[in-house]
Amino acid sequence: MRDLADQLGRLVSGGADAVLGSVPSALTSDATEARGLRGYGDAVVFPTTTEEVAAVTAWCYERGVPITPRGGGSGYAGGAVPNGGVVLCLERMRRVRSLEPLLWRAEVEAGVRTVDVQRLARENGLYFPPDPGAAEQSQIGGNVATNAGGPHAFKYGVTGAWVTGVEAVVPPGHVVRVGGPVRKDVAGYDLCSLLVGSEGTLGIITAVMLRFIPAIEARYPVLGFYPDARAGAAAVEACLASGVVPAALEYLDEEAIEIVRQAFPAAMPVEPCFAVIAEADGSKREASDARRVLAEALSDGALAVEEPAGIREIEALWRWREGVGFAADAVYGGKVSEDIGVPVDRLADAIEGTREIGRRRGLATCSWGHAGDGNLHATFLFSREDADARTRALAAAEDLFELTEQLGGTISGEHGVGLVKAGQLHRRWNASAVELHRKLKHLFDPANLLNPGKKAP
Repeated sequence: MRDLADQLGRLVSGGADAVLGSVPSALTSDATEARGLRGYGDAVVFPTTTEEVAAVTAWCYERGVPITPRGGGSGYAGGAVPNGGVVLCLERMRRVRSLEPLLWRAEVEAGVRTVDVQRLARENGLYFPPDPGAAEQSQIGGNVATNAGGPHAFKYGVTGAWVTGVEAVVPPGHVVRVGGPVRKDVAGYDLCSLLVGSEGTLGIITAVMLRFIPAIEARYPVLGFYPDARAGAAAVEACLASGVVPAALEYLDEEAIEIVRQAFPAAMPVEPCFAVIAEADGSKREASDARRVLAEALSDGALAVEEPAGIREIEALWRWREGVGFAADAVYGGKVSEDIGVPVDRLADAIEGTREIGRRRGLATCSWGHAGDGNLHATFLFSREDADARTRALAAAEDLFELTEQLGGTISGEHGVGLVKAGQLHRRWNASAVELHRKLKHLFDPANLLNPGKKAP
């Protein structure tokens, strides 16, 4: 593939140093590697400008070469796993194009890491609420492309709620800018929202315009422990009925608790238990008052209720919560974890249903996630060396999608469809709506070269 690399090298400023003639194994997978998902490609390109992305796209489109855009590779749906052709890595596009703290806004390129966007806001007295996992690795372009969520999406919304504009390259190599700094705009179709969450199948996001809010003064979490999922789900509904809007409303089921029990930074009931975390935020007085209400809502039926007080204790609690997925990885070395979403009043049904599917398939299970959103990380555990167990785990995921459909839910609350859930859109939409997805894909990408096999049917 040396000739291919040489031709691509003429399109980017780094020349041969910005192109790899073969795709290293680290770029043929993402966070789905534990389930055995790995792709292949013919070359890797590292553009540094939007114009270079457009040039590479035009070159590929003229020759019928597939393109897989790639950010930090932290996705759980296989969206960055290549199906041949060119892997377009955006990690060198790291410029902050503009920052206007007094107007609460910025424009950053796709390769800026999530943690750096959060830090940029914080250092200017502002707050960027989206907090998907792997903030040190994930990039803002990938977060926008998947419309990533996180614990604080309950109050503040997913990533797309903070995007006011998008710059993207669309086939056969045109640069478009949609949205912008205006607060209201109904002059055309909402193309910005269409590109958000499109997983690189309609266009390659090269820069995003973001909005911030003033920094939050105080955050006070409350943690309740319950004997089972039914009691925990009732506590979640009690929080919703309390009149307070929690900044986050999370849960860990009994099996997840056992996986991370030893790492818990405070006291915990010795018996198996289900945990709910609710966080109040605002001014110190507002957060303190709201915490009292949430603590009361969580107390009914609880084995124990904890209210971490100091900054260190609060930070330790959230580090513990953020580590659940990594701890689940370490149990057997492999996992199939699906981000299903159900109506919040069906949360206990989904948790118990996940457990029953695991029993039926002979697999250990656990689940945790964003209780207030009804968004579960329903997880089946297996050894990477056990091919039969992996097959059973993938079959369990199919069972889970069927359960989700029965509960009136969605196959993906925040990770996206990617390769993992390809062909499953019919579980969320009727035939006419699925056909609209096909037509939109064809309109933007008639040759089906942008991230082929992902998102759209």
